[in-house]
Amino acid sequence: MAHNTTRDGYSQLTQRLNKLPQGAPPSELLYQILRLLFSPYEAELVARLPVVPFTAITAAKRWKLPVGKAQNILEKLCSRALLLDAEQKGEVVYTLPPPMAGFFEFSLMRVRGDVDQKLLAELFYQYLNVEDEFVKDLFSLDPPLGRVFVNESALEDNGVYILSFERASEVIKTASHIGVGMCYCRHKMEHVGESCDAPLNICLTFGTTAASLARHEYNRLVDKSEGLELLAQAYEHNLVQCGENVRQNVSFICNCCGCCCEALVAERKFSMLRPVHTTNFLPKLQQEECTLCGKCVRICPLGIISIDEEVRIDGERCLGCGVCIRACGFSALQLTPRAARVITPLNSVHRILQNAIDKGTLEQLVFDNQVLFSHRASAALLGAILKLPPAKQLLASKQFKSQYLESLIKRFSR
Repeated sequence: MAHNTTRDGYSQLTQRLNKLPQGAPPSELLYQILRLLFSPYEAELVARLPVVPFTAITAAKRWKLPVGKAQNILEKLCSRALLLDAEQKGEVVYTLPPPMAGFFEFSLMRVRGDVDQKLLAELFYQYLNVEDEFVKDLFSLDPPLGRVFVNESALEDNGVYILSFERASEVIKTASHIGVGMCYCRHKMEHVGESCDAPLNICLTFGTTAASLARHEYNRLVDKSEGLELLAQAYEHNLVQCGENVRQNVSFICNCCGCCCEALVAERKFSMLRPVHTTNFLPKLQQEECTLCGKCVRICPLGIISIDEEVRIDGERCLGCGVCIRACGFSALQLTPRAARVITPLNSVHRILQNAIDKGTLEQLVFDNQVLFSHRASAALLGAILKLPPAKQLLASKQFKSQYLESLIKRFSR
């Protein structure tokens, strides 16, 4: 009976994680991961937490505990990066992040002795890279969780216009906080004996996420100058910048290799799902300048460039990252704009709403007040969306959903 009760706590936590479109498919491996990260009691408590940011008073009411005891539990969870904390209007608020990008990564963002990281990494590898239902579910979101930032040095003196939100450097320059931590993906692969030699301490978080992780020593805060130096280091190692797929308040940018990193591995395995949004650029070959040296073939993180009498690039799968441009020593490759621009969601609320429409969970999200709106705004938003014909609610084109939801978010965020 005790075993069933324990498992029930983790089952409840799994249900809680899946209240948002970005969840975690139940499996024996997920149960083992959650058991390493949460005690049975913690799992039961966290399963009762809201999706919106909440205070210790809210948690205490849901848990039926004194505020002081609830506060202590929340602080312990934050100290293990299972919750994030931030100050809003003079009081501390807490958030349970999703598994990815969230507490899965945070668990391996530093070396720690309070959890068996080798076992955890092996479980992550089995759950994400072998069983792969989680990865297929995560990277089939529309719009995707992540997007690629173009390698800015590949556009220098090219005469091609690049918007500010397309620049990783602009995210760094405008962030309130910048944190650098260990790459979860390469740390995981190190434990299973398959890591590469790319830099390990180079992945970036921003804003309140960076501040919370730094407060509990899961990353370290750096200034804008060091942040830009880390970006240059990533360029030097031909890493791809994969960050949050939003225009405003980007919370992370990972510097990814094609062999270890979840997003690029998913692109290789499930390219038809389009796991991450591409940039607005594609490489174009100047045949007369090409010497067929093969550098671009060897450097492409997805392996989608080949040589057959001439260089061939699979434009359907190309990320537009620009790594190949930088590697070419003969100016035979240049980035050019895509025929149709990729639409980037306004912010995380905008993206989650679109995900919820495609997953069929929007009504649940809004009725449960689990979007970052007030009750009044949530009700108004739901009413407006439900007035659309069913086909337009769930099957509207990406552009229509983007324009429609963006206008609602701006209206109700005032």
